[in-house]
Amino acid sequence: MSIKSFRDLEVYQESYTNCIFIHKNLIPKLPVEEKYDLSDQLRRSTKAVPRLIAEGYSKRHQKFGFQKYLDDAMAESNETIVGLEMCRDLYLKRMNGVDLEKLIDGYDKTSRQVYNLAKTWTKFKDSRRERY
Repeated sequence: MSIKSFRDLEVYQESYTNCIFIHKNLIPKLPVEEKYDLSDQLRRSTKAVPRLIAEGYSKRHQKFGFQKYLDDAMAESNETIVGLEMCRDLYLKRMNGVDLEKLIDGYDKTSRQVYNLAKTWTKFKDSRRERY
């Protein structure tokens, strides 16, 4: 399958889907005292992953530009893992209907996919450079 848009990247699709799920199903279950800490951090880190992948994709013709965004996406994904583990360890009883282990595994997969994308992308020839 050819990649014509950042939306074609599986890592983008999965991180976007997980972000939406977390915002609809997990964050509302956190206690009110976490509004400005854990809830806020999860909001920011989960939104950042697909955004950074999309933004980085637009700079894919610049090796270091794309690498920076992918590095940042992996950092945000790892940060999300820590936040999800905190939810599990602090508030598991509140998380009815939310499979935290599945989400943690999903973001672990996202971190690995972003790393592998960064590693393998440099092997592909950039068609934009070849045209000029």
